[in-house]
Amino acid sequence: MANRISALISAFEVVASMLLLALAVREYRSGATILWIGAAALLFLGVSYTLVRDVRRIRSGRAA
Repeated sequence: MANRISALISAFEVVASMLLLALAVREYRSGATILWIGAAALLFLGVSYTLVRDVRRIRSGRAA
C-alpha cells in the first residue's frame, strides 16, 4: 500500500513540476533569466525519475 501512495505522490509532483516549467517558460518570454527554465527542467526530470522508479517498484511487486 505504501508503494502505491508513494507513486500517487510522485504523480502529483510531476504535475506540479510541469506547471512550474510552464510558468518558467512564460516568465522567460517576459524577460526573466534562462536559469528559471533550467531549474524547472531539472526539477521535472528528477520527479519524473522518481515516478518511474515508483511505478517499476509496484510492477515488480517488491516491498520498499
